[in-house]
Amino acid sequence: MKKISNVFWITVAIVLAAVIYGVAAPKSFETVTANIQSFITSSFGWYYLILVTVIVVFCLFFIFSPMGSIRLGKPEDRPEYSTGTWFAMLFSAGMGIGLVFWGAAEPISHFASSPPLAKPGTDQALKDAMRYTFFHWGLHAWGIYAVVALALAYFKFRKDKPGLISATLEPLLGKYSRGKIGVLVDVIAVFATVVGVATTLGFGAVQINGGLSYLFGIPKNFTVQLIIVAIVTVLFMMSAWSGLSKGIKYLSNANMVLATALLILMLIVGPTLLILNLFTDTLGSYIQNIVQMSFRIAPLNAAHREWINGWTIFYWAWWISWSPFVGIFIARVSKGRTIREFLIGVLILPSVVSFLWFAVFGTAAIDVQQSGAADLTKNATEEVLFAVFNHYPISIILSIVAIILIGTFFITSADSATFVLGMQTTYGSLTPPNSVKLTWGIAQSAVALILLYSGGLQALQNALIVAAFPFSFIMILMMISLYKALNWERKELGLYIKPKPRNKEKKVKTRNPDGEPEING
Repeated sequence: MKKISNVFWITVAIVLAAVIYGVAAPKSFETVTANIQSFITSSFGWYYLILVTVIVVFCLFFIFSPMGSIRLGKPEDRPEYSTGTWFAMLFSAGMGIGLVFWGAAEPISHFASSPPLAKPGTDQALKDAMRYTFFHWGLHAWGIYAVVALALAYFKFRKDKPGLISATLEPLLGKYSRGKIGVLVDVIAVFATVVGVATTLGFGAVQINGGLSYLFGIPKNFTVQLIIVAIVTVLFMMSAWSGLSKGIKYLSNANMVLATALLILMLIVGPTLLILNLFTDTLGSYIQNIVQMSFRIAPLNAAHREWINGWTIFYWAWWISWSPFVGIFIARVSKGRTIREFLIGVLILPSVVSFLWFAVFGTAAIDVQQSGAADLTKNATEEVLFAVFNHYPISIILSIVAIILIGTFFITSADSATFVLGMQTTYGSLTPPNSVKLTWGIAQSAVALILLYSGGLQALQNALIVAAFPFSFIMILMMISLYKALNWERKELGLYIKPKPRNKEKKVKTRNPDGEPEING
């Protein structure tokens, strides 16, 4: 049996304490997390913006650096997966409950409810809505994932270290990375992952409930959401327990097929030309304004600052809390690729997929709102997508496909997370015991239910920001450690942008093979 680390027992105790607190005093739990969240966003919003922007610059630096030619593996290693398969896996990682949940809801909120800059319903609000949605789901999000994945892949496959977050800090911490400090690092990473995945599962349960309510009149309440979480938990734990990797593979492929089908159907039945035009225009606007958006904190405008806290800071925290989980997944499928190839693939492809997704569903929602066919702002966030479908042909088919897609994403995300959490708490084992995976599966679902019970969507967002904050400091250490290790290897391999100047040596006369004198030095 695989040895269970102290990280497992410590993190389980913390999660159990949080669950008991949430059950015993839900209002107090919601108030405490809200107060901590408010303190972090108001006092450290600048920190999140600078950190995530530095992460993007860090990734771009390695793309253009000579270190980009270093391979994630031994020099003779080559990718285990073809480029097409690898891209498909990145696409799968980039798609999830979050995209389905916010696909129509975020753009319509930025356009009609709470625009980041302009007046609601104006043409400028429309442009800002799409641009900021691209910003939240683009390079910054994938830069966060890429940094964690790059560090894990480099130290795991090239340096033969355990697949643990703490192992990536060895160049910086030395032997302490394997001691109590290392345990603390892994505990923070595992706890952030539990809360991040639980939050996403909470979003999924709420949206499935919203879709069933909108379509069939099923009540929207905690009891229904509890039943949904319970059913899905049984399904993904059966998969995790049996180890039916083929089943998960088929389910993941089904996710991609369903997501692609939903995207194409909506592109066809929706305002196709407007979608394509807005996609093109917004992509250009996003590239033009990315620096300004990256540092926008609105210190002199309370309303704008509140919007940034509720959207941008929330998203940066969400990506940070998910980064250990997604990072490990991306690292595992990227062995043998060069750092440059890895970063270009991870940063660009999923970002473009996300842009296309929001262009299709966001534009369709805004078109419904602008035409006066319906006021989508009156719908709950989890119902917006289904309300949009209601105004286009084959709405029932679109809605049913969306509900199935959310369910399959729910199962595959939770199943993958149980494996990652199991690996992180059994010294990096690639085959964690079923008992450990079962524990983490139940823990994730329990945290999701407690957050829903204590405060719904707002509690989910509060918990994310609180859990991500300590892990953000670990990410800084990971970047420093990774740069230190790669820079040392760069010197060892003699990788330079320009040829290194030769040392001046004393010129010595010798003779060439033809017997003629020549000068060496």
